[in-house]
Formats: sequence, structure tokens, C-alpha cells
Amino acid sequence: MKHFVIPGLMALGLCACGSGNPFVETTTDTGTGTGTGTGTGTGITNPSRVVPPGTASPSSAIGIFRSEPTSTDDATSGNGFATGVSYDSTADTFTVDNLAFDGDNEYARGTLVSSLGAYAVYEADAQYPDSLTGAPINQLSHRAIYGVSASGNTQFAVVRTGAYRQYGFGGFVYQRDNNVTLPSTGQAIYNGRTGGLRDFNGRGGSEYSTADLAIAIDFDDFNDSTGQRGDGVRGFLDNRQVFDIAGNDITASVVSNINATSNASLSQIPTMTFVIEPGVLDENGEILGSITSSFVDNTGAVQTYESGNYYAILSGDNAEELVGIIVAENTSEQSNVTVRDTSGFILLR
Repeated sequence: MKHFVIPGLMALGLCACGSGNPFVETTTDTGTGTGTGTGTGTGITNPSRVVPPGTASPSSAIGIFRSEPTSTDDATSGNGFATGVSYDSTADTFTVDNLAFDGDNEYARGTLVSSLGAYAVYEADAQYPDSLTGAPINQLSHRAIYGVSASGNTQFAVVRTGAYRQYGFGGFVYQRDNNVTLPSTGQAIYNGRTGGLRDFNGRGGSEYSTADLAIAIDFDDFNDSTGQRGDGVRGFLDNRQVFDIAGNDITASVVSNINATSNASLSQIPTMTFVIEPGVLDENGEILGSITSSFVDNTGAVQTYESGNYYAILSGDNAEELVGIIVAENTSEQSNVTVRDTSGFILLR
């Protein structure tokens, strides 16, 4: 796999948050975090979707771990390379393995950006010494975001780097550490915030993102003729903001770029919506679906801003927590550049 480093970029903020257990399987969970997502558990019935790698035989009675699939496209992406992700609440450090030139794999709390709301920020060493001479070696700009719920039952982490002209090497993980009891009737609404990292295919650099997120689940419908769950899920991600690596709010510049590239007159980043469709929630409490956003340009035409997927897991005796990841891409901000936003979230009823 060939990736081309942007010269001079140093390792800056990585993000983590709160306390909580390392990202390891619980003692009742047989997954290793390296599976194919094709275990014997009740899978999502829509054949066009594949659960990310992780717990091989999931069920509602155990914890579930998922990680970003390893990239198979060596021209554009280093997805899924981050492994061995863990958080040490005593030292307030964040560890990531399998990423080259990120110091000693131990990330310290961010200096310029230490948190995105409830989610904390961590950064790798900017330099690391030659093991023989002690000469400093510039490291790459790896960053991470870590979130854990107040109960400690759900966690996520996102690791990205802006040191490559293509998407760099990184990954995401999300998990619940307990069981879930899914309602068979009624509806539920989950609210909270997202914390994300934006990277680029076509130029270097990294940015942070935040937004409000609301997700509703209808546990009654859709009806499924197979007798499995067919629950409806919808979501809205708005009040979106983007920050540069120093923490400066650059949302207005992002909106201006969209307007200039797309002949539009937007005043804010378009709202992201979940596509409502059957077969997105399974009996294990895992949710997998697609997202999209669009806007009307100055000619009255509807243009797609971004598209992608969301991944989530319900947790708790009352299905009171929802943890997950959203990955969305757009080509509307800069010519010949694709922008990717990878955001984690923990929502509560």
C-alpha cells in the first residue's frame, strides 16, 4: 500500500475523553476485534449491508465490539489499520498500535484542543528520538477522539491523520460492555452530540467537527415477513461546526467553500439525515444504515452534499444508551478533493 507523506507535518491533537475500560472484549464475549462480522449471531437482514469486523457471535446478552474494516483500496485509504486501542484513566493517556510514526504509540491529552464537548482529545508525540543517537525524528500528525458514557457501558474512538495526500492510516472502534433488552413496541428518541475528525483525499491536513444528533427508533415497524426485527430508524445531524487543528472555528469558511464550488447561498452546513429503510436494526441491538445530505443551489437544483453510513449499538436494560460512528464523504468543498468526516457519538434517551 503506497501513501505519500505531506512534508513537514507534525503530530498534533488526538482526542479522547473521560474514564472507562480499555477497548477490549468482556469476559463473556468471544470476539477478538479482528473478525469478519459474519458470525452466527442474528445479523442485519438487508443483504446490501455488512456488519463491521469484531465480535464473531454477537447476541443481545453480551458486549459487542466493532472496528473499521481494513481498506482494500491501496490507492486512497489506510482504513482499519489502528489496532490495540486502549485508554488509561489513571495516566490520562490513549494508546494506539499499528500506525507508523506516531511516537511510542502513547498519545497525551491535547494541548491546543483538549476536548470536543464531552469527548476528549489526545495527540501523538511531535518528535521521537533515534534509539541509538537520540536525534529527534519528526512524527506524523495522528489524532484521536475518545468517548465513554457516564455508565461506562458504551465507548468509541476515532483515529485519523492528515499527513498524507490520500486518506491516511487510522481507524475507528465502538462497543458496548453490557447487554441490551430491546423493546418490542413503542418508540424512543436519543439525543446528544458528535465529535469528529475530518481528513481529505486530495490534500493533507486534519480538522475537528461537532454537531447535535437526534436518533429516533420505531420498535413497532417496519413489519418483517421473516419474523425478525424490522424497526425503523431515523436521525438528524445539525448545528454542525468545523474547527482547525488549533481549535479555531472555521465553519464559515467551509460554508463559503460549498457556496463557491456549488453556486449556492447557504448560511450553514447542510443537515445530515438518516435514510429510513427496513432491516437496519437486528436482535443483537446493532444498527447499520446509510446517511445523506443535500441543498438547493442558486438555480433551484437539488445537489447532494455528502453520503455515507452510520454504525451503532444499543445498550442497557431499557435500551437507554446508543453508541456509534458516522462516516460521510463530500466533494462539494474543494475541486478534486474528497472530504471525509468520521464522527463518534454517545446518545441517551
